[in-house]
Amino acid sequence: MRTPRQPHEPEGSERLNLDTVRLRRLNRWQAEGLREDLADLYVESSAAEPGEEFHDRQKFLRRLADDVKLPGFDMLVAEAEALTGCVCGFSVPRDGSWWQGFDGPLPQNLEQLTASGHVFAILETVVHPHQHARGLARRLQERLLTDHQASLGVTLVDQSAVSACAVFKDWGWQDVGRIERLPGPTTFRVLVLPLGERTKEHPDGLAHNDRTQRPG
Repeated sequence: MRTPRQPHEPEGSERLNLDTVRLRRLNRWQAEGLREDLADLYVESSAAEPGEEFHDRQKFLRRLADDVKLPGFDMLVAEAEALTGCVCGFSVPRDGSWWQGFDGPLPQNLEQLTASGHVFAILETVVHPHQHARGLARRLQERLLTDHQASLGVTLVDQSAVSACAVFKDWGWQDVGRIERLPGPTTFRVLVLPLGERTKEHPDGLAHNDRTQRPG
């Protein structure tokens, strides 16, 4: 089981007209073919210390090599004149194994959505700091989730990464608890993005979305 990295959408960057952006899905082979460009995008979007760019780039490439092997892996990229962003993830297994290490009982609605096959995990979100438009990362995430007929997106953020958690919450993600991952163990905050309709019974939107009906 892989865990996501922090989002990269720096503040105060040059705006990009969303009308000029084209979204394109990549399968695992296409993602591998674009690996060098994706690694360049990651380095350009990160706030690495001087001299750490090469090290961070290599770590990204290793993560990508592992991620593309995951069952249900998918990637969506944003392109204008050049590559401007990407988001990737995979379908969470229905057997509930992704939730191992969750602190306390797993909420019933999360358990039910997982068992129904309507949960998709976001592993990485990257947006170019000099060419991003506000909301492009959210647009990428929602499009990938919708393409996979997901009722719920889920991601993990290192508990110490307060600013990253704040960014996700600004995008509409909800904090539902903590989970531990090995090696470490490392504690992450579990964030979810509900795509279900908000009703009296489910004011948080954590319910199956009939508009994303998936065959059993």
